[in-house]
Amino acid sequence: MNKTFNRRILLRGLGGAAVAAPFLPSILEREAKAQGMTVDNPKRLIVFFTFHGCLTDKWFPAKSHGALSSADYQAMTTLAPMAPFANKLLMVRGVRTMNEWSFGGDLGQKNDPHTNPAGSTFTCHPLTPNSTESSASNAGKFDAKPTGRSLDHIAASCVNKTSNGQAASASNPGAAPLLMQIGGVQGSATNNQNVISWQDEKGTIFPGSGSPTTVYSSLTNLFGAGPINADTYQVARGKSVIDVVRDDLNRLSSVNMSSADKQNLQKWTDLLHYTGGSVSTGAMCSSDTAKTLGLGGTTTGGSITQTANTFMNLAVLTSLCDANRVIFMKMPANGNFSSVVKYKAADGSMKAIGTDAHSISHRIGNAGMGGQCVADALAQILAVDQYYASLFAYLVGQLDMFNEGTGTVLDNSATVWMQEMSDGNSHNLNNLPILQAGGCGGYFKTGWAVNVENAVADMSPGNSSKDCANGQSPINSLDSVGTPSSTATMPVNKYYCNLLNAIGAKADSTGYAAPGGSMPVQKFGKYDNTKYFADGGTKASVIEKPGEYMELRA
Repeated sequence: MNKTFNRRILLRGLGGAAVAAPFLPSILEREAKAQGMTVDNPKRLIVFFTFHGCLTDKWFPAKSHGALSSADYQAMTTLAPMAPFANKLLMVRGVRTMNEWSFGGDLGQKNDPHTNPAGSTFTCHPLTPNSTESSASNAGKFDAKPTGRSLDHIAASCVNKTSNGQAASASNPGAAPLLMQIGGVQGSATNNQNVISWQDEKGTIFPGSGSPTTVYSSLTNLFGAGPINADTYQVARGKSVIDVVRDDLNRLSSVNMSSADKQNLQKWTDLLHYTGGSVSTGAMCSSDTAKTLGLGGTTTGGSITQTANTFMNLAVLTSLCDANRVIFMKMPANGNFSSVVKYKAADGSMKAIGTDAHSISHRIGNAGMGGQCVADALAQILAVDQYYASLFAYLVGQLDMFNEGTGTVLDNSATVWMQEMSDGNSHNLNNLPILQAGGCGGYFKTGWAVNVENAVADMSPGNSSKDCANGQSPINSLDSVGTPSSTATMPVNKYYCNLLNAIGAKADSTGYAAPGGSMPVQKFGKYDNTKYFADGGTKASVIEKPGEYMELRA
C-alpha cells in the first residue's frame, strides 16, 4: 500500500483507530471497546427538583392515560416547552409521596408542611422528633430528620464506582451522588425545610455543592489529553462513523491489498454498521466539549437562569465523563425570580413576579394560609411553573444533543422532574406532578401518560385554579383547591423501585437495594402508606405494595 496515503488515513477519523484496526486483527475487539462500540451504555438517574408545587390543572395534560403527542403538550399552558420531546416523555400519573402535613394530621406528621416532604419525599421514612402541634415553637417543626437514607444515596451506593474505581460491592459501596444546589446550599441543623438529600439513617444532611466551579474542577482530571478529534465530535453530535469515514473506506477498498486485508476491512465496516456507528461518551469527556457546553474554569455569576443552565450543562458533562450516574439538581426553595420571570397581569401588561416563589404559592403574598389573595396571584404562580418547565426543557434538550450507542445520553437516562408537593397552597402530596424524560436504555415506556391508579384516562388534574375565588383563599377548605385525598394515591415507593432497577441497582435478600445485591429491587422506604406516618413511625416497617409498576415498563 502507498505509505503516504495510508498514513493520512490512519491519522484521520476516530483518532485513526477506526480505520487502522482492520490491519491489526488482534486489536479489532479491543479498539471497538475503546471507542465505545457497545450497546451496554451507562444508565443514569438525573432528578430536577422544584418546591411549592404548581397549578395542577394547568400542568397536567387532559389525558391521564394513553399516548401523548406534541400537540397534547403544546395544549398545556405550563408544559408547552416539552412538546418537542413528546415521544421521549413519560408522564407518571396517580402517584402520591409520603408524609402529608395537614391541620388534622391524618395523612402524616404535623411537623411542618415543608419539613415533612423535604425529609420524606426521597426517603419514604418518618421524621424525628415528631411534632404533635403545628406551632413554630414546637420541637421537630423545622429541625426534624428522617430515619432513612434518600434515593440518591441508595442509588449511588449501588451503581456508582467506588473511590478507587471498582464496581460497588457490599463491603465497598459506590461513591456519593452528585447533588447540585442551584442558588446555593440550603438547609442547616436547625432548619431542614429545604433539605432533600440524607446520607444515612441518622439524618445526616448531605449538602452537595452550590458552586458550579467546584463541580467543574472535579471533572477536569478526567478529561482526555489533547483536543477532541473533529470527526469524533461529529459522531458524538449525531453523525454516523460510517458517514465520517465513508470516503476513506471507499478509497481503501480500491487500493491493491491482500485478500486478508480486504476481509479485515469488510469486518471492520460490518462492525461499524452493527454498533450503530457510535463512540463512547468517554471520548467526549474533554475541555473542548466543556467549551461547547459553555463551561470553563470560572463558571459562576449571572442570573438564576444562567446558573441553572450552567449546573445542567455540568450534569451533561458529568454524564459524558461517566463521573457519576446519580445526579440531583435542586432549585432554591424561596427563590425570587423577579429578574427573570414576567407574568401577564389582568390589565394586559407584563410585570415582574412580586415576591418569592414560596409566598406567591400561598396566594396571599406570605407563608401564611388563607386570606386575601394578592393581585394576579394565579398568573404569577403560572409564570413560575412555566419558568421551571423551560429549565427542564433545556436540560432535556442538552442531554438529547449527544449520541450514545443507538440513542442519546437522554435515552440512556431517567431524567425526572419531581416536585415537593402537588398544589402549593393545600400542600397535598397525592396527584403528584411527575414528568420523566428518557427511557433509561429502553426500560421505560415513552410517549405516554401512564396512570398507575387503575389506568383511568380522565383522572382529575386537581382544582388549583379555583383558589382565590372572589379574591379570597379559603383557610378552612384548602383540600378543595388541591386534589381530593382519595384521588391519585398510589405509593411513590414503587416508582422508586422502577428507577433503581432501570439504572442497574440490585437488592439483597430483604428486597431493598443494596451494593452487591443480585435480585430485582422490590421495596423502598419504611412505609408505603402515608397514614402510617401520622404518629411519627412507631409502627414496624411495612411495605403493602412491593415491587415496581410494571405498567411503566416498555
